Parts: sequence; C-alpha cells; structure tokens
Amino acid sequence: MSSYNLDEVKEMAGGDEEFMLVVVQTFLEEIPPDVASMSEAIGNDNPSLAYQYAHKMKPNLQLFGLNLMDQIKIIEAWSKKGQRKDEVPQAADTISKKVNVAAIALKRDFELE
Repeated sequence: MSSYNLDEVKEMAGGDEEFMLVVVQTFLEEIPPDVASMSEAIGNDNPSLAYQYAHKMKPNLQLFGLNLMDQIKIIEAWSKKGQRKDEVPQAADTISKKVNVAAIALKRDFELE
C-alpha cells in the first residue's frame, strides 16, 4: 500500500503531468517544514501557532490522501478549546511520520532528488 494517494491530485490536474509535478513539488517544499514548525509550536506550548500550521496543511494532507484528519482535529481541539492536550504529542508524531514517509516516496516516485 502506498504512503500517499494521488487520485485527487490527478483529478485536479486533469491529465496535465506538468501541473501534477508542480503540485507534488509544492507539497514537498511546504509541508515538511510546516510539520516541523507545527511540532516546534506544540513543544513550545503555543497552541495558536500550532493551529495555524495544522489548519494550513489540512487541504494538502487531504489532497494527498494521508488520512490525518483525526490527528489534525486533536491539534485543533487543543488550540481552540484547550481539550485533548495529552493526545497532541502523539498526533503530531503521527503527522510527522506519515508526511516524512510520503515525502520520501513522492521524491522517489517522481524522481525528485
């Protein structure tokens, strides 16, 4: 099973391979640093900054089929309502691992080293 799913990306690109490549490159350029910044914000007990990064990444995580909405919701609940704080480090760790695995696979599959 692949660590990502490009069905939505393909649908959005409508067969335009170059556009698809741009979407993949944008994901690789923006999402891993955003995940790192979100994790740093969580480590610094800064829920509003963690929320900004989590919220910003949400469309891309969905677009690439990473199935991380449950983890994003945990971070949002902590940021907005101060709930589920004990679950936040695990959620961030799951997001980080999944994004890293997907990034490695995307670089390999699109020959982007």
